[in-house]
Amino acid sequence: MPDRGGGPTGPRIRVGRPSRRARTLLMTLGVLAVLAMAFTMFAGFWTDWLWYRSVHYSSVFTTTLTTKIGLFFVFGLLMAAAVGFNVWLAHRLRPPLSAMSLEQQNLDRYRMGIAPYRRWLLCGVTALVGLVAGASAAGQWRTWLMWVNGVPFHKTDPQFHLDISFYAFDLPWYRFLLGFGFAAAVLSLIAAALTHYLYGGLRVTSPGPRATAAATGHLSVLLGVFVALKAVAYWLDRYGLAVKSSDFKATGDWTGLRYVDANAYLPAKTILFCIAVICALLFFATLWRRTWQLPVIGFGLMVLSAILIGGLYPALVQKFEVQPNEQAKEAPYVAKNIKATRAAYGIDDTQVTGYDGNSTTKDKSSLRDDVDDAASIRILDPNIVSPTFQQNQQIRGYYAFPNNLDVDRYAGKDGKVQDTVVGLRELNLDGVKKNWINTHFRYTHGYGMVAAKGTETSNGEPVFTEKNVPSTGDLGTYEPRVYYGEKTTTYSIVGGPQKEIDYPAGDGEATTTYQGKSGVSLSSTLNRAAYAVAFGEPQILYSGAIGDGSRILYNRTPKERVEAVAPWLTIDGDAYPAVVDHRIQWIVDAYTTTNGYPYASRTTLGDTTADSLTYNNDQRAVVAQQNRVNYIRNSVKATVDAYTGEVKLYQWDTEDPVLKTWMKAFPDTVKPKTAISGDLMAHLRYPQDLFKVQRELLTRYHVTDAQTFLSGSEVWRVPVDPTNKSGNSVPPYYLTMKMPDQQAQAFSLTTTFTPNGREALSAFMAVDSQAGTPDYGKIRILKLPASTTVGGPKQVQSQFNSNSQQNIAEFVRLIRGGDSEIEYGNLLTIPLDGGLLYVEPVYVRGGQLKYPLMRKVLVSFGGTTAFENTLGEALDKIFGTSGTENPPPGTGTENPPGTASPTVEQALKDAQKAFDDGQKALKVPDFKAYDEAQKRLQAALQRAEKAQAEADKAAGSSAKNGDKGGAKSGSGSGASSAAEGGDKSGDKSGG
Repeated sequence: MPDRGGGPTGPRIRVGRPSRRARTLLMTLGVLAVLAMAFTMFAGFWTDWLWYRSVHYSSVFTTTLTTKIGLFFVFGLLMAAAVGFNVWLAHRLRPPLSAMSLEQQNLDRYRMGIAPYRRWLLCGVTALVGLVAGASAAGQWRTWLMWVNGVPFHKTDPQFHLDISFYAFDLPWYRFLLGFGFAAAVLSLIAAALTHYLYGGLRVTSPGPRATAAATGHLSVLLGVFVALKAVAYWLDRYGLAVKSSDFKATGDWTGLRYVDANAYLPAKTILFCIAVICALLFFATLWRRTWQLPVIGFGLMVLSAILIGGLYPALVQKFEVQPNEQAKEAPYVAKNIKATRAAYGIDDTQVTGYDGNSTTKDKSSLRDDVDDAASIRILDPNIVSPTFQQNQQIRGYYAFPNNLDVDRYAGKDGKVQDTVVGLRELNLDGVKKNWINTHFRYTHGYGMVAAKGTETSNGEPVFTEKNVPSTGDLGTYEPRVYYGEKTTTYSIVGGPQKEIDYPAGDGEATTTYQGKSGVSLSSTLNRAAYAVAFGEPQILYSGAIGDGSRILYNRTPKERVEAVAPWLTIDGDAYPAVVDHRIQWIVDAYTTTNGYPYASRTTLGDTTADSLTYNNDQRAVVAQQNRVNYIRNSVKATVDAYTGEVKLYQWDTEDPVLKTWMKAFPDTVKPKTAISGDLMAHLRYPQDLFKVQRELLTRYHVTDAQTFLSGSEVWRVPVDPTNKSGNSVPPYYLTMKMPDQQAQAFSLTTTFTPNGREALSAFMAVDSQAGTPDYGKIRILKLPASTTVGGPKQVQSQFNSNSQQNIAEFVRLIRGGDSEIEYGNLLTIPLDGGLLYVEPVYVRGGQLKYPLMRKVLVSFGGTTAFENTLGEALDKIFGTSGTENPPPGTGTENPPGTASPTVEQALKDAQKAFDDGQKALKVPDFKAYDEAQKRLQAALQRAEKAQAEADKAAGSSAKNGDKGGAKSGSGSGASSAAEGGDKSGDKSGG
């Protein structure tokens, strides 16, 4: 052992290896660290397996995992073998030591240094490149599965006449193989060159030959392989032209061959392919000729050809042949692009018809009764009334509604199906005192669906057809508990010794225990330990709140669950709930996409599906995805049970080859379309995100004539939403309406178009959204003549805001002059008698009450505007069936919300005070104080309602006339009866 320090008489410090105890400790810590890392990796794998098994989609997990593992090992071993073999071969071909130059002899110490570790070094290098290559290949599992399971489209591209499946399924895999081949050739070439240099096969500074014959032959073969792969790349590039994206000034983003591609690039790629093959053969020939002269000349010729033939020649063709007569040259290729794009996005059957945009009927009063036949006008805006639902139906602070409610169809008491605004009363953990037991054991689920008529209001509030806790209303008996929802983003542990809060009952809460089979059992110690590690929560391992029967629920949002069981689908941004077969089911639209449809222009899903709602609220655009696609189909309808979490996938598009390919790769995961029940079919609808993608494409691709397309004279745009200041596109609206060629109303999704750079209306578009009908998915466009000017959404909104004749501006001034706010609802557009009827509800968010109430309805038709308390009154005025020219006294113009009578103001102040007291009590939480505050809130609201009714009566307003006007349009908004409006005290029971 060496000594350090000390003199002849001084102390000596002995430095050596650590003691046995220290070595044992270090070894133990190292083993524990390795075991901890291993168990962490195992926990992730094990919990994933348990989850997939719990949802009965274990085949998805095993297929995905085995595919990734197979690709990892196959391509990892191939890469390692290629690099390792060439290093070994270069070492075997080294010259004898006596033949080495002085330069190489100087490297002797490096050779001697690595000699003892040569095998280990070779294994290490090959293992490293193998791991990197294997990990890269594992990420291509989708490409592999699509290639090996590809189903033909039975359609061919117009240039090479190959089935589209070649571009969608085969070409991406061939490109991956080519890229892998290039990587293997380059890495092998570098490794072999370094080995040859180290062992004397290559020389840099020494006189004489720069390489031995063996090194020359070895490296030339590798270079020949590289050039041969380049030849393959040139050949595949020919087909790649059909799916190549480029910027084309006449049309913007462009996909497919243009004139210069077909007449310059395509022959250039063929010529370069031939040159590359010859060059590769010259490199292989050095095995016999032992000289680099011919290969180098050939390689130089290939590079020069690539510059001249592949670059300069196409540029000259574009400059001197195409640009002088671009429209004539490009028209045939534009026609191919138009046809392919319309087919790829499912808009090839779009029906475009001319529409005058102006009513020709002189006696407008005769049209009043036609309004009911044209549409069931929805005046309840699902994107505004969520706070009103929250105020009236929240019940407890631990419940909440989404910011964007949904529109569905349900039968009323009269059996007639009507548009209905619905939302689930989901769990809101922000209203709960935060601790581990409350968050994960006691508060585990929401409760019940709330529904309101879309075409009616009562004193500005929704007319609820399903409400309260326990749920009562028109939806019948169903399982109301919501364990899986859009707001349920954390895990819950249910079914064990800890009771769960079920719903408010009297002065307390009823409790329950989850009876479903969803989730993963925590009965075994292994499962508990795995989840403790996976979730970073040690209490899962030892908590006494977990016992026999405990199950952990996670991945609880509908989008998460569908994405997990079908990772090959793109999920729509808006899942919506429906009561189906006595259960609450989340309905999720899912898409199959590809980026390889020849000639079809590409679009970015995340950008195309964004609008003013996705910008302002919590409704997400499709996958917030920025992936670019050029083919999309709504091929799958999925459901997620709100109680059990059960996921079901149904085949919707039975002709989609992409879906058939995935069904082949993952058999028995998608149920046939015939398995969709009649009750579920009644609630399926055309998805919003697909509609937004299609309407964006139709701004250009409604034109089928190539010359017109190139001129750009018919380009439209989706108008900006005029009801808010987001600057984003107007969202599409669901509405039951009738297009001119339809015999009856149909549930539809609608939008408008304006000319590029102008605000006048260009067209109105609607798609039949009523699933199970023959016309489902049929897109109809009413195209207005360019010679007439019909106001677009922004112009109509401007007319509304500036109309002094109807006292609109004065109303707005009075409201905003106080402490109230105006919110404009959805601006609906309805074709009527050759013209367009615009309807927009106006909501007031009062200063004393923090939720919006519908106070006015704006209607415009044929240049005439009405601004009244109810839709019926506004329609009467528009069509001359009412004698009043100005709003009658007492309708809200003289005393709008915020300037009400003293009695009403005092009652509203009392209501606000009770509401604030209730919110403070929730934060403690003190449920007794909360209930007392709710009783005071209810009493104050009843006083305000009674006082307002007396004021209206005194001002001369007639409830009967209001009801009559509303009845004409199916949307009365006067005081409703108990049967229509429900128990108002029940509606106002929560805060």
